[in-house]
Amino acid sequence: MQLLNCHDPDTTEARYTEVIHRKTATLFEAGARLGAVVAKRPAAEEQALAAYGRHLGTAFQLIDDALDYSATAEEMGKNIGDDLAEGKPTLPLIHALQHATGAERTLLREAVEHGGLEHVQEIVKLVKKSGALDYTRERALAESAKAREALGILPASAYREALSDLAEFAVARRG
Repeated sequence: MQLLNCHDPDTTEARYTEVIHRKTATLFEAGARLGAVVAKRPAAEEQALAAYGRHLGTAFQLIDDALDYSATAEEMGKNIGDDLAEGKPTLPLIHALQHATGAERTLLREAVEHGGLEHVQEIVKLVKKSGALDYTRERALAESAKAREALGILPASAYREALSDLAEFAVARRG
């Protein structure tokens, strides 16, 4: 599904969200659910941990995508604009496209269609100017809050607190 969106400047926020749900969020969901399964916890706790993982994975991926336009290679472990180079329309770029006009829109569309890093600095400026990074971070914070809320069914413990801290850490990463 992600490959279908590559080089498509008309990718919608809904299609992007579906990709990260099927990719990152599902992986986190399975990992969190497995803890409950192995520990033979009640079905309600298993479902709560699955929801926690799904929301945590979504928050993590949203921040990761924002960092692609704001972090240094040392902070991220990959180069700025790697998603752009591959023609991947992530949420920051989708948001910037929705708010761009004229020549800006043309530049952003061509960057998605052709990939590459020829105009990466201009594109990063447009993404920042559009408010896309703040928008993406707000979406991630909402997902992190949902992850922490899902933990409410679990008994109070150092483990539940650690899971809550992890949800906060996932969105605290900055570039």
